[in-house]
Amino acid sequence: MRKTIISLIVCVFLAGIQPVVYGQAADTTLGWHKSGVLSLNMSQASFTNWAAGGQNAVAINGLINMAGNYKNENSSWDNALTIGYGKMLQKGNDLGWVKTDDRIDFQSKYGRKASEKWFYSALISFRTQMDNGYNYPDTENKISGLLSPAYLLFSVGMDYKPNPQFSMFLSPLTSKNTIVMDDYLSSIGAFGVDSDKKFRSELGAYANLAYRKDEILKNVNFLTKLDLFSNYLKNPQNIDISWETLLVMKVNEYISATVNTHLLYDDDILIKIDEDFEGEPVMGKRAQFKEVIGVGFTYKFIE
Repeated sequence: MRKTIISLIVCVFLAGIQPVVYGQAADTTLGWHKSGVLSLNMSQASFTNWAAGGQNAVAINGLINMAGNYKNENSSWDNALTIGYGKMLQKGNDLGWVKTDDRIDFQSKYGRKASEKWFYSALISFRTQMDNGYNYPDTENKISGLLSPAYLLFSVGMDYKPNPQFSMFLSPLTSKNTIVMDDYLSSIGAFGVDSDKKFRSELGAYANLAYRKDEILKNVNFLTKLDLFSNYLKNPQNIDISWETLLVMKVNEYISATVNTHLLYDDDILIKIDEDFEGEPVMGKRAQFKEVIGVGFTYKFIE
């Protein structure tokens, strides 16, 4: 089943970008190119004597997505940073502000030209979150936190870049490192680290496909990124998947709607799927999915 899901994701990813990627001329502009999207979205629902029922709620989500890429005759250097955070307050429960989004994702990739479209490349990426996470309505026992987990990845390989919008990085040699700095979470062996350990290292193969297109349709910008990792040392057939997409639909100069999704499968992360007859959690491996939709202030720039 996992192999079928992976094959489907890759086929959809490539099918969606193929007509655009190969129908454009190669980039000839040298130097720095910078772009970014800054978004602040708010949603609110209010009910007074509403016969069908409902709960008053307010939600705020912020997103920063920035890229800085450099190119000269023989090399390229691509950098991307995504920061997202959101909270929701719902009347009628005692949870207070509930977290809906929380992530920091940085990636830097340097390449030296091997041919017109291929580069010898090295990549580093870092991903974590800023705030504690809970399995609501339980707000006593946190299940994540700052640097718990954090993922640090080092990789060397080849990068295929037919144009400025698309890149495909392939690596047979990648170090994936999981960090859990929180004492409680490390003591229970969360996120695949051994109990009372704060660090876990894996060695494997890695693939990163990224596509960014401004005006994929009129007033619509699109970004997607797919990461695949296979651990040579343990269950290499169970591939970790991270697939993110961002769609920005412009209403006017400063008002836009954004749709952000994230599909995640990590073979070392156990999810609560049930409870036994004593009320104890039953854990298992599951695909994770998150979707954040908002309408609000958006500022976009390209240099």
